[in-house]
Amino acid sequence: MNKLENYSAPKDLLKDRVILVTGAGQGLGRAAALSYSNHGATVILHGRKVKKLESVYDEIETIGKAQALIYPLDLERAEEKDFFALSHAVAQQLGRLDGILHNATYLPGLSPLEHQTIEQWRALLQVNLIAPFALTKACLPLLKASPDASIIMTSSTHGHNPSAYWGGFAVAKAGLEALVKIQADEWGQIPNLRINTVIPGLVNSPQRVITHPGEIKQKMRQPDELMSVYLYLMGLDSREISGQTILC
Repeated sequence: MNKLENYSAPKDLLKDRVILVTGAGQGLGRAAALSYSNHGATVILHGRKVKKLESVYDEIETIGKAQALIYPLDLERAEEKDFFALSHAVAQQLGRLDGILHNATYLPGLSPLEHQTIEQWRALLQVNLIAPFALTKACLPLLKASPDASIIMTSSTHGHNPSAYWGGFAVAKAGLEALVKIQADEWGQIPNLRINTVIPGLVNSPQRVITHPGEIKQKMRQPDELMSVYLYLMGLDSREISGQTILC
């Protein structure tokens, strides 16, 4: 991990590439969208709240290296046709897709399993596990056409090592790690496709505010400090790595 954190990405690492970032309106998603744009990528900004996406869009405009597009979609309510519609829109407007950072996360709070409802579990599994699977599947023709495509899934320490009160969220994230290993195995003979999991760990994020409201955020690692990892896994330098879980 130290090697990845010390990785220095070339300024043109993602030049001419198109990268889709889910949950791009805040936290790690915002930081990644800005970092990818700063290294030459055209970024598709996904999220639920248009105002937040517009704010990130404006920040990217000031960078001036590549364009950005906004694609709002509520993952909790999305059906298979909605994911294929997103893929179709990317194909029509940009003609290619070279990577996806699955960063969108849903976690309403912590509670014992006996207090969690079926409706909560449906939402947790839909946003944190089903949506990344469905979106990747819908975009697969575009990804296969790319000379070098990378998928990054965002997991959690509590999915990697489940513990009390994390319930359906931990189950969904554990499933995400299994999904990555299965997909990497299936793509083993396709050299231009790779998929990996990142566990950000303790970092100042909107999710962390929900689960640990009493922490002093200024003393925590900030999203920008993890961007070397996200750049490495999205760029050509990681083309031999697939099916791995990277713990920050």
